[in-house]
Amino acid sequence: MTETPIDPRLPAARDCVTRTLIDRRAAETPDKVYAVFPDGERWTYARLRAEVRQAAAGLAALGVKQDDHVVSWLPNGQDALRTWYAINYLGAVYVPINTAYRGGLLAHVIENSDAEVIVAHRDLAPRLEDVPTARLKTLVRLAGDASPCAGLTLHGPDALAPQGAEPPELARPLQPWDVQSIIYTSGTTGPSKGVLSSYAHLTATGEALPLGPEDRYMANLPLFHVGGTLPCHTMLARGGSFSMIESFRTETFWDMIRETETTFVILLGVMAQFLAKQPPSPGDADNPLRLVCLIPYDFDATEFSARFGVRIMSLFNMTEVSVPIVTGLDPTIVHAAGRPRAGIEARIVDDNDCEVGVDVAGELIVRADAPWVLNSGYYKNPEATAKAWRNGWFHTGDGFRRDADGNFFFVDRIKDAIRRRGENISSYEVEAEALAHPDVNECAAVAVRSEVSEDEVMIVVAPAPGRSLDPAALLEFLVPRMAHFMLPRYIRVVEALPKTPTAKVRKLELRETGVTRDTWDREAAGVRVRREKIGG
Repeated sequence: MTETPIDPRLPAARDCVTRTLIDRRAAETPDKVYAVFPDGERWTYARLRAEVRQAAAGLAALGVKQDDHVVSWLPNGQDALRTWYAINYLGAVYVPINTAYRGGLLAHVIENSDAEVIVAHRDLAPRLEDVPTARLKTLVRLAGDASPCAGLTLHGPDALAPQGAEPPELARPLQPWDVQSIIYTSGTTGPSKGVLSSYAHLTATGEALPLGPEDRYMANLPLFHVGGTLPCHTMLARGGSFSMIESFRTETFWDMIRETETTFVILLGVMAQFLAKQPPSPGDADNPLRLVCLIPYDFDATEFSARFGVRIMSLFNMTEVSVPIVTGLDPTIVHAAGRPRAGIEARIVDDNDCEVGVDVAGELIVRADAPWVLNSGYYKNPEATAKAWRNGWFHTGDGFRRDADGNFFFVDRIKDAIRRRGENISSYEVEAEALAHPDVNECAAVAVRSEVSEDEVMIVVAPAPGRSLDPAALLEFLVPRMAHFMLPRYIRVVEALPKTPTAKVRKLELRETGVTRDTWDREAAGVRVRREKIGG
């Protein structure tokens, strides 16, 4: 079978397709360490290929074929990586979902995914009992007992470890434009959207990072985020390695950097400032880290750079794009996200897509010189795809301004999403769960500024006629229905929500009013909500 000629602007399949890269690295550098896991285990490229091919053979035996969608619902670790790459090794589409999902949001992404097979952690699988499972037929539950679940055909971890089996040949060669993953990102006026990402798109996202085969990139975000998938794929494409941790912790960060011999990491929000506020130590610069990417670059990092012996950079990215804005090394303009990287055009426009002037805020829109290096749309959502891609540009929904020197500065989110602790939260989905309470007549979820970083979630609710609302009781109702990071910190009860003449809720007014004296604060009330620990 002859291969389709490749546009010279695109990476060749051998440089971006997961299956090809795994085979190639195992042949070229079989003994080189590729992955360092949270428990200290290390996989070479040869071990990676063996693990992935075995799991791929198992998935194939369960009926997974090229172009099928397979859900992966796993915390960071060997299982998550093995499952992801096995799915792609078969030419199937990797659909990771957030381990915090439950209730209506879980039901939505399962239905939207069109997957028939799900690989889930033992602690997560029971949540499937509480929701419609759409087209799902098969559950591979990693560890745990073999009791039935949600009417699905159940398999244990041995299903991904068949002895002596080999994965099938592909029906057709995989190409850079083939869909590699569907990653769910927060909805704004509707449910969460599945971003279609090609192999070329994911590879292009890592091209803005000045890393080589000698580097080790730390994955400190989950593999259901682009921030988690990026380290794995970028270093596979570069022939380097990555380290994986369960989550960022200030007090153990530098120990983990040294133990894993990490050379590059992205620090989000206040992570860097938390590290900077730790008491100085004579050995602060004694670490293998050479480069840190700060997102956002919101403080002068000169002292941070000198103290820890690292260089600094920053960038702007979102799941749908591929790092369109990036700084050079050691930037000097605090708050600047950078400038458009090579191959990317960026404009700041008004509501009619007309470009605004210098230092005027508008929406950032981008496009690429090469095909397939931005997202391929939203799965089963042509309306959202058309709206985002209107006039040939991708509309980020984020407010930016540009100075006279061409530096881009993030201003605010134009869309109705809320960002808390690195998670994008759909106001629509928060509202939908609150409205399920029988005493809630109206609800609006808005972002209010956190005293730490990014946003806190506030809901403003109006009771049903003849009813009253107790904020603490409402929160208790929401806890089992929502991911922990979506739960509102603030709950304000009003008689009715403010509306426009066309009966739309005036969310801008609610955001500007913010936290009032009569707003209930769960933290002030001593109510703590923590992420559920998976595994252990």
